[in-house]
Amino acid sequence: MRILWLSIGWTALILGVIGIALPVMPTVPFLLVAVWAFARSSPRLRARILRHPTYGPPIRAWQDRGAVGRWAKIWAVTAMAGGICIALILGLPLWMVAIQFGICSAVGAFVVTRPEM
Repeated sequence: MRILWLSIGWTALILGVIGIALPVMPTVPFLLVAVWAFARSSPRLRARILRHPTYGPPIRAWQDRGAVGRWAKIWAVTAMAGGICIALILGLPLWMVAIQFGICSAVGAFVVTRPEM
């Protein structure tokens, strides 16, 4: 089972690192998954991520208080709204856009109502 958790952790960590270079790909959510998986497989790797000077504080804030930074909230809601606009511009079926809108609205409401860091 440890190998499975390590695999999930490393995959999420690699995706998080890719997200550092690609502005449309999130970093911290993948690092949250990595920390979660490493907690079950490698406490040393988990601690290393939590000690990172840039990415450690938002991860610790989420784990301790469920807090999300203001800029992260703005970025998340803007990205979701942009995705809906792109779906409309591409002419996707309205039922598909409506489903996307419903999911994005629920996720956006959750993110916006989290305490701030």
